[in-house]
Amino acid sequence: MTNNTTHSESLSFKQKIKKEAKEAFALSIYLGIWFCSLAFFAATALDERPIPLSIFGFAFIKAALCAKFMLIALAVHPIKIDKNHGVVFSLIFESIVYILVVIALNYLEAGVRGVINGKEFLISMTAFGQADPLRVFAMSILYWLIIWPYLIFLGVNITLGTNATLAILFGDKK
Repeated sequence: MTNNTTHSESLSFKQKIKKEAKEAFALSIYLGIWFCSLAFFAATALDERPIPLSIFGFAFIKAALCAKFMLIALAVHPIKIDKNHGVVFSLIFESIVYILVVIALNYLEAGVRGVINGKEFLISMTAFGQADPLRVFAMSILYWLIIWPYLIFLGVNITLGTNATLAILFGDKK
């Protein structure tokens, strides 16, 4: 192996890391905005006053964790677009997989939060969604509505390419 080969391989590795970091940051911000909005809505719906700022910190931490796990899931199970079915129908299965990832993370978060508050992990975890399957299902629908636009964006990006997708969404920079 020559130095040129090693240098080009390390450069492409650095580029991959940089690209993944940008994707993780963008997805964390996207999910963080949603999770903060939901936390704010929940606090106002419960007439919590003053609204604790810690809920927003937890929302962004959860968003960053969800983003990382989603990116890992994307790496393990990459999105494949079938041109005969289009972007939407090609992504239905993937969207369900990613919702399961997000719900699993919520169960884990409930367990960790319970441990932090001095409770048992499994009991806290099973108390997620107030142990109400209908409530968990309702949250699953909400999370699907959050993740779906991101997956559609990825599908369009895969199909058309980054430059075309950004030009369609934000105008052509030329």
